[in-house]
Amino acid sequence: SRRCGLAAGRSYSGGGAYPSVSLTSPLPGVPKAVFAAAESRERFETRVTVLENGLRVASQNKFGQFCTVGILVNSGSRHEAKYLSGISHFLEKLAFSSTAQFGSKDEILLTLEKHGGICDCQASRDTIMYAVSADARGLDTVVNLLADVTLQPRLSDEEIEMTRTAIRFELEDLNMRPDPEPLLTEMIHAAAFRDNTVGLNRFCPVENTDKIDRDVLHSYLSSYYTPDRMVLAGVGIEHEHLVECARKYLLGVEPVWGTGRGRAVDRSVAQYTGGIVKVEKDMSDVSLGPTPIPELTHIMIGLESCSFLEDDFIPFAVLNMMMGGGGSFSAGGPGKGMFTRLYLNVLNRHHWMYNATSYHHSYEDTGLLCIHASADPKQVREMVEIITREFILMAGAVGEVELERAKTQLKSMLMMNLESRPVIFEDVGRQVLATNTRKLPHELCALISQVKPTDIKRVVTKMLHKKPAVAALGDLTDLPTYEHIQAALSSKDGRLPRLYRLFR
Repeated sequence: SRRCGLAAGRSYSGGGAYPSVSLTSPLPGVPKAVFAAAESRERFETRVTVLENGLRVASQNKFGQFCTVGILVNSGSRHEAKYLSGISHFLEKLAFSSTAQFGSKDEILLTLEKHGGICDCQASRDTIMYAVSADARGLDTVVNLLADVTLQPRLSDEEIEMTRTAIRFELEDLNMRPDPEPLLTEMIHAAAFRDNTVGLNRFCPVENTDKIDRDVLHSYLSSYYTPDRMVLAGVGIEHEHLVECARKYLLGVEPVWGTGRGRAVDRSVAQYTGGIVKVEKDMSDVSLGPTPIPELTHIMIGLESCSFLEDDFIPFAVLNMMMGGGGSFSAGGPGKGMFTRLYLNVLNRHHWMYNATSYHHSYEDTGLLCIHASADPKQVREMVEIITREFILMAGAVGEVELERAKTQLKSMLMMNLESRPVIFEDVGRQVLATNTRKLPHELCALISQVKPTDIKRVVTKMLHKKPAVAALGDLTDLPTYEHIQAALSSKDGRLPRLYRLFR
């Protein structure tokens, strides 16, 4: 006691003070905890106002000094059927360049800097998003800037030429990356929706870079950049203030391309075709350095799922989480999804496989569930057999424990992502753009909790009746034919001997 001082007299939780009390039970004699509660539910609801010109203004209150505000447009590569492919890619690169009010991109950045702001533009297959994060006290300046960037871009010859150079460099870089996932995603969409809507190329083809000029861009903008196809979304600001700014800067403003042109909006519904897209490529030197990535062949197999507007979207999201997967090495342990099927059934059993990951892409009128796998070119046949087997096993029994784990993981991922203000902004903007309203996180969590094993089996059975979409990249000498892959996936019993006979 003299040697250890006061420490010798301390009593610890494991030292016998309360030896029989569980860590999950309250300690005897300790007052019951009182948790903080929200002042009112209104602070968490998304408010939407439609202006006279059809523009929707949506806001989500959130505590903090900074806000994220942006304009989302229902415009993307899927709408380029009547135009040159690559316009959305150009618009993404040209965003936040000179406008009617601002002489250059530097002037825009200096203006944002006064409010601690940053800006970004992202174009996808169905949406283009202009966003700014800045001090909420600069909201008036931010909305003014966003309106100018969206409706009054100068699109000077110099800026367009610089964009051509940037796109050529990006396309070259895309083909040299060690991670081919962006390229495979393009290929699987092209195979699944051949020459229509979401199957159109998201990146500008090299041959179109010199063809896209100001006239082409203005023609496209006049059709798609109209108020009824836009949402002004904000997180971290008062709704009335945002509506006031929208009326001031976005109501009755004539865009630089005018309003007199006829509209040629493509309202095509996605047509799933299935098929295969193959790119023979030498992947032996994609990663230089002391520890280069081995030469791999990459395969992605997909089947049509459903739109995010359908009730089956939630079961498909749970199924995707249940499949999970990843690379052959994960530093995160079980918390990073090592109990998912693609880890347990594929990566843990077949150590020669470098990657097995499930992806779910969903749009307003269709969706695509796919599995990406990569391995040595000599083992492509066996890799395809393993992946097709996993698709067939989806229609089998679903364990209660694995289903609950997948649902908990999905809810956890949803809630953690929505801790970020820019993510909330994108969620608000995309949901209001598609549905004029927004499902709140607790509503989505309730829908996830209701998913049953029968729901998973129902959506998988429906999915397996479709033709597969296949993307293959690398050394494809041993790749099975598309007919063999299709026959394997259409198997009713899913017995492995039958699958193996198809390929041998």
